[in-house]
Amino acid sequence: MKDYFEALKPERTFFNVMMAAAGFFLASQWRRVDWWLFLAAMVGTSLLVMSGCLANNATDSQLDTRMPRTRKRASATGVVPARNLAGLAVLLGGIGLGVLLAWVNWLTALLGVLAYLDYVVLYAWTKRTTPWSTLAGTPAGALPLVAGYTAVAGRFDAVAWALALVMVFWQMAHFYSIGIYRLKDYKAGGLPIWPARYGVKNTQRWILAYVLLYVLAVGWLGIAGNMGTVFFWSMIWLGLYWLWLGVTGVRSQAPEKWAHRMFGFSLITLLLLAAGVTLSPLLP
Repeated sequence: MKDYFEALKPERTFFNVMMAAAGFFLASQWRRVDWWLFLAAMVGTSLLVMSGCLANNATDSQLDTRMPRTRKRASATGVVPARNLAGLAVLLGGIGLGVLLAWVNWLTALLGVLAYLDYVVLYAWTKRTTPWSTLAGTPAGALPLVAGYTAVAGRFDAVAWALALVMVFWQMAHFYSIGIYRLKDYKAGGLPIWPARYGVKNTQRWILAYVLLYVLAVGWLGIAGNMGTVFFWSMIWLGLYWLWLGVTGVRSQAPEKWAHRMFGFSLITLLLLAAGVTLSPLLP
């Protein structure tokens, strides 16, 4: 059971559901919150995310054997057969999609399907073939926040686009940072990620560019969503501090240490972003 639980990647499921909840409360504005709708949206999202993680572990079982960080996974060692993970993925994914269709709305279900296909099919293929894989995989990480919003709003509007862009730019900076400090792992697996193909220095410049784009996107979100002064300025200053950490440390620290610091602060940024999006309707 422990091996199957780890295959669900509970930390990834938690972060995705956390962002979906933030989008839900942003759209509801905390006015007569439909808690049944909230429960259905979170259950459906959780099941789809867990299904995607299981499918990813199943398709990566051979690849994981080549990487020191993942070679001890139960799916890599064969303790949990890939066919079992695939079967469980189909079951959870089908239930999750059914919940979204039956008790949320078709748009949110569609976003769930698109995120699922992006992660399980497009990202799984591109990470083996092209350094653009990180960008190709960003919809899977961006859409839970948007899906939480559309569960209430029922439409894909300017706020939904802003939410999506915020998450796309955040992910690029976050995962490029991981790519630098875990570069040896990815090289061992033969994956053509950006720092392996174009070098660490080039990747560092792109990380700074994506952090800047994140700041611009979160500013647009504050304006498009009419999210108030507290959200707007707190998120702007948080993003600028993230950028300052990157700019001031890029020449003075070893690349791996710098990337790990940028990665750590990106998690803080995500947590505070989720809190800000959730609470913005209650703040001036």
